Amino acid sequence: MQITRIVLRQLRRSINVQRQYSAAAPAATAAATEKLVPPVPEGAPKPPNVKLDSIVNNIAALNLLEVAELSTLLKQKLNLPETAFAPQIAVGGPVRAAAEDEEEAAPKKVQTSFKVKMVKFDEKQKVALIKEVKNLLEGMNLVQAKKFVESAPTVVKEDIPKDEAEKLKEALTKAGAVIEIE
Repeated sequence: MQITRIVLRQLRRSINVQRQYSAAAPAATAAATEKLVPPVPEGAPKPPNVKLDSIVNNIAALNLLEVAELSTLLKQKLNLPETAFAPQIAVGGPVRAAAEDEEEAAPKKVQTSFKVKMVKFDEKQKVALIKEVKNLLEGMNLVQAKKFVESAPTVVKEDIPKDEAEKLKEALTKAGAVIEIE
């Protein structure tokens, strides 16, 4: 009885050793062939990354509780903020009213920069308008101002505050131009 136990142990050990070497041999050849990957021909789809594919398969095998735990662990590891997403409900009523209240409570977007555009001008007051444009726009001589006025419709100034845009509109309107503020 004792001898059979000893013989069985030795047999198990030899079988385990054989399994180790037989399992290690294909792994060694597989590791060598993984390093030598032929390039993908143009136009052919790229094969998936083996590492990423195994991760996707492992995640797909998780149950709902494990996915939630994985999510919290990833947020902690990657230092991501905790964000709560409200589920979208198809039923109207309180949810729709709450959304409308949030829209009203949210500050309205205020335009801070404006564009002054000269749409057209009065031909009778062309000379006065050219002089006014020359005075209002820095670095412009009389010839440039004339070409600028004649190229209407054109943008006079962009990205300016509202009060400056109103003053510019008022001055050019007095000189005979039709101005729009956008």
